[in-house]
Amino acid sequence: MNTPAYIGRFAPTPSGFLHFGSLVAALASYLDARAVGGRWLLRMEDLDPPREMPGAQAAILTALENYGFEWDGEVAYQSQRHDAYGQLIDRLFQQGLAYACTCSRKQLEPYQGIYPGLCRNAGHGQHDAAIRIRVPELNYAFEDRVQGRFAQHLGRDSGDFVIRRRDGLYAYQLAVVLDDAWQGVTHIVRGADLLDSTPRQLYLQELLGLPQPRYLHVPLIIQPDGNKLGKSYRSPPLQADEAGPLLLRALRALGQPAPAELHDATANEILGWGITHWDASLIPRVLTLAEAQLQP
Repeated sequence: MNTPAYIGRFAPTPSGFLHFGSLVAALASYLDARAVGGRWLLRMEDLDPPREMPGAQAAILTALENYGFEWDGEVAYQSQRHDAYGQLIDRLFQQGLAYACTCSRKQLEPYQGIYPGLCRNAGHGQHDAAIRIRVPELNYAFEDRVQGRFAQHLGRDSGDFVIRRRDGLYAYQLAVVLDDAWQGVTHIVRGADLLDSTPRQLYLQELLGLPQPRYLHVPLIIQPDGNKLGKSYRSPPLQADEAGPLLLRALRALGQPAPAELHDATANEILGWGITHWDASLIPRVLTLAEAQLQP
């Protein structure tokens, strides 16, 4: 059996329930995969137990089922992949490509999130330290399918970034790159808040000899105060009885012109229409969309 040319994925974090912004990202990734007969995988990015909301994992799966989404294969859990992350970090550390950092948050405050390399040559051991990857003084660029060309100079715009936190928890940037390669993901569709993470991920892919997926970053849905819809802003969770109307709003957010006859359709009928008529070139080429603009 031939492997499909397209493997996509949706990778929620169980720090809260799915909300409308999550739905827009899930719908875009689902339709982009299914429209070309591709596979759509589901991965739980449960890397940070202290931030995980009790019951969120089960609620996420239930919400996706209520909204008609069907994923291929078993759900993958990053919490079951710690051995792979740990082995890679040990290897990078031994090769001198990563190093231990004992800087406190207070020490790093003046640098506004761009690490200045204070521990780069300090030779600290791994115990009670964050692990950072050494980045080159180079630009990393890619062509996003919606947002166009995006470039970042890793040295100036990021600095050496964390791949394992000081508390021993693995960092998103490392886990997402390893897991996308492990699952054979060819196309990544996600929110535009992750656009500026992509150059760091491109560098890790290059460093580890992994294939580079194609990227599509959809606009973030924002509230009237400018905050993105998200768990930290108490955005309302998806309700089962709102599946039809919210899927139609999500289609509008993605620029897909759903016809009026879909207004009384079931979630499965709406998804079926979306798969048949999906056109990624219609997605608004903006980083944010106001939720209020999407009302019928």
